[in-house]
Amino acid sequence: MTENAQQQPTAPITELPTQYTPAEVEGTLYERWVEKGYFTADAKSDKPPYTIVIPPPNVTGSLHLGHAFQHTLMDALTRRKRMQGYEALWLPGMDHAGIATQNKVEQQLAEEGKSRHDLGREEFVERVWQWKEEYGGRILGQMRRLGDGVDWSRERFTMDEGLSKAVLTIFKRLYEDELIYRAERIINWCPRCLTAISDIEVEYQEDAGELVSIRYGEGEDSLVVATTRAETMLGDTAVAVHPDDERYKHLIGKQIKLPLTDRTIPVVADTHVDPEFGTGAVKVTPAHDPNDFEIGRRHDLPSLTIMDEHGVITVHGPFLGLDRFEARSTVVGALKEQGRIVAEKRPYMHSVGHCSRCKTTVEPRLSMQWWVKVGPLAKAAGDAVRDGRVKIHPEDMSKRYFDWVDNMHDWCISRQLWWGHRIPIWYGPDGEVVCVGPDEEPPTGEGWMQDSDVLDTWFSSGLWPFSTLGWPEQTEDLRKFYPTDVLLTGHDIIFFWVARMMMFGLYAMDGQVPFHTIALTGLVRDEFGKKMSKSNPNAVDPLVWMDAYGSDAVRFTLANGANPGADVPIGEDWVKASRNFTNKIWNATRFALMNGATVEGPLPDASQMSATDRWILSRLNTTVAQVDAYYDDYQFAKLADALYHFAWDEVFDWYVELSKTTFFAGGEQARVSGRVLGEVLDVTLRLLHPVIPFVTDALWTTLTGGESLVIGEWPADSGFRDKDAELEIELVQRVVTEVRRFRKDQGLKDGQKVPARLELDGTALAPHEAAIRQLLRLQPEGEGFAATATLPVAGATVALDLSGTIDVAAERKRLAKDLAAAEKEKAQANAKLGNEAFLAKAPDNVVDKIRGRLAKADEDIKRIQAQLETLPQQ
Repeated sequence: MTENAQQQPTAPITELPTQYTPAEVEGTLYERWVEKGYFTADAKSDKPPYTIVIPPPNVTGSLHLGHAFQHTLMDALTRRKRMQGYEALWLPGMDHAGIATQNKVEQQLAEEGKSRHDLGREEFVERVWQWKEEYGGRILGQMRRLGDGVDWSRERFTMDEGLSKAVLTIFKRLYEDELIYRAERIINWCPRCLTAISDIEVEYQEDAGELVSIRYGEGEDSLVVATTRAETMLGDTAVAVHPDDERYKHLIGKQIKLPLTDRTIPVVADTHVDPEFGTGAVKVTPAHDPNDFEIGRRHDLPSLTIMDEHGVITVHGPFLGLDRFEARSTVVGALKEQGRIVAEKRPYMHSVGHCSRCKTTVEPRLSMQWWVKVGPLAKAAGDAVRDGRVKIHPEDMSKRYFDWVDNMHDWCISRQLWWGHRIPIWYGPDGEVVCVGPDEEPPTGEGWMQDSDVLDTWFSSGLWPFSTLGWPEQTEDLRKFYPTDVLLTGHDIIFFWVARMMMFGLYAMDGQVPFHTIALTGLVRDEFGKKMSKSNPNAVDPLVWMDAYGSDAVRFTLANGANPGADVPIGEDWVKASRNFTNKIWNATRFALMNGATVEGPLPDASQMSATDRWILSRLNTTVAQVDAYYDDYQFAKLADALYHFAWDEVFDWYVELSKTTFFAGGEQARVSGRVLGEVLDVTLRLLHPVIPFVTDALWTTLTGGESLVIGEWPADSGFRDKDAELEIELVQRVVTEVRRFRKDQGLKDGQKVPARLELDGTALAPHEAAIRQLLRLQPEGEGFAATATLPVAGATVALDLSGTIDVAAERKRLAKDLAAAEKEKAQANAKLGNEAFLAKAPDNVVDKIRGRLAKADEDIKRIQAQLETLPQQ
């Protein structure tokens, strides 16, 4: 079926430690993999390439369950492809995380009683680099703990020399193609971080505010507007109404007095206004609201900025110097004194934007910024998915992607920070503007200054699939490994990152897509489906679980929950169950090695094998085919489930147990079964390796003597199927399962032996009598045998002598009590379902629940009656 190892095997070891201790295996094994260069890709190789670039974690970050989840899946994909003979590159790296990193260093300076302005720009940036070297990148070591098979020789950083050159190159190209421009627009401003932030870095939450209705103007020429931000009225330059609103037609074009000021403002007609919402009149503050800004542009209204970058009022008068929130209550108080407040609603729950990093309420603000004209870039990104060059998985996520790229606004790319890629624009003393490329010298002379802003972090990470491979140089890596194969990432950053990479990749690489597949995952949640958060007690450090249960257990739990696009609930009990699975694999392999399992020599001919041998090989090949199909469809949960049930149920619980009598008997058949078991373990460990690499590699090298599963061969479906053997073993399983259920119902202990007569002649079960007896603890019928219970199952009969094993009278009494309870439950359920008045009022889910109770009661009655019939008569 497969080669045992790509290298010349050494003599297999037949003994393993009695217990599997992950801590004694994982760290040493991972360092060996790295030292051997197993993860280092060769651009000169003639193997077909397979490439994944890691979504670069922030340099400030540490491993959380979301990282562990996605890294597990990416690692599984690349490990499998490497085993399939691909030149697999999983490229690691980190993002410089402009705002987050600058905040870290500013906090450090604050502890010293300093600010960045005390240091100056150059010294501050140098301080950030020092912080990065000392504290940044902790997550990289944690990735090793998880077992990430990344090519460490190609590790990149968004501000390293090569990526910085890529940023300057594409900025200049976009600028010269008039796809980058500078303009005054409304942006999202964080008064805490003191920078613009993008729409996708704003988190909206329901806040308890106030809604106040204010009367503008006097008498018949007055109207009422409602607002949650009363302080912004100081910057109003119009009131807008719908042109068809009969209530206000007489006011359109007139001037009305703006309260608390010495100004009058016009009433303008604009179709943006919804006459059905509120009073049908809206205040227009072009410098502090994106919709108002567009109204202002349409009507040539002035834009008055009324607060500074800290959110402090700058308008001369009684409100000068007040914080925006202080000004809000003060403005409302002043309006009350003038009798201008028509209505108040408090609290008023409404959606308010907050900075995703510091949680400060975002302030819309008119600002001169740099922008990317996204229209043609976004269209190309949409077309690439529509025409099939890029597949989104699961497919139903495509709608979200199209909703974004088809309606994308121009992208504000400038940030008022010191840490990041500084915008390569120089301004001259006479109004000159020069864009400087990576190989060009900036202009010199008196009066020339570089733009003080830096680029949005997402600008550089948008280049990640090709800049990390050496672009703009035509490197061997770029020629070999671009386009990448799959982008695996959370559906929550389809807007942040995925669309950016699509736009830049198609633009910079002459229409070549950056990846062929976008595989979107859900988010990791706790076992109750709640979002994990550092501020909640449900947040989990995956390293704690790795210490307790091993990295393989954490990985398997995460993969087992990875349904495409769906959120992943995870709890510690599930990790414990996965730990039990790794222990089961270890103990079963240890047993197999001690009882003749081997990979030496070819597989025996099918004619030499028992039906049990042929069954497990048939099931093995079916599992190989299933796992391959699930991988190709990114169905990680299904492939993990298939591997779990095949390994635990079919190999360890059924095949090993059914074969024990053969192994214990010895001889030629034991040798044949030992070789089959060796083959099954070999292939099963290969199949499991991409998901749980540590325990499988330790066991496989012991079993086969091969060098490492990391460079082992992925198993192929040999096509061997034996449906007759599968049906035969299914009969054995039915007999064993039914008799076990009967024993449990009778209260027999698992190890309790019972005399039994098996009537198997004329059925496919006859060759398996010894195995059936061992599995069921059935002794041969002896002298004085009396069948007190007879079970017909699978065309055979199992007669049991229970005399002396159970108290028949007590058992009949117990069963009679259970039968009465089941019949009472059935009667109550029937009574409710027969009550028309009840059915007319009860919710559907309640009725369904009662129907379920009735069905269960029916099953219980049949089961108990069958048990009573099998008991001996008194």
